Amino acid sequence: MNNQRVLILGVGNILMTDEGFGVRAVEYLQQHYAWPEHVSLEDGGTMGLRLMSTLMDCDKLVVLDVVLGPEAPGATYLLEGEDLRKSLSFRDSMHQTDLVDTLITCQMAGHKVDAIVVGLQPFDYHTMQPELTPQAAALLPQFCRKVVTLLQERGLAQATPLQTT
Repeated sequence: MNNQRVLILGVGNILMTDEGFGVRAVEYLQQHYAWPEHVSLEDGGTMGLRLMSTLMDCDKLVVLDVVLGPEAPGATYLLEGEDLRKSLSFRDSMHQTDLVDTLITCQMAGHKVDAIVVGLQPFDYHTMQPELTPQAAALLPQFCRKVVTLLQERGLAQATPLQTT
């Protein structure tokens, strides 16, 4: 396994139904998996540029978020490389405007962060309530398994499932 410093960052507003999906995904990953020392899991909320010092301490950034794309609600997106740049330009993720600014600022400060966005097409992101929609909540375990598999396949991290009672 690669020992790059990996940050799994959940972003979103937990007060707006599925907009908080990325934060809820990080919480799930923290509760259901043990992670190696080189992996950090953080609730980035809607902090934007205030995340710069956190991002300066990582080599690989995996952002968990909602993405507004062409697919039906519940679809999963993996955005990186050229797709990530296009996505960030078109603001497909609800928080990527701040993310783009933060990544550019990190690069200007001499630290280029290699980033991936794993996102879910939301069912509802307009209703003010702190719970995910039932549909998004039902997809949370499957989404998180995809994140764990992605990290393992890329040699970034091996998470160990925790025994839950």
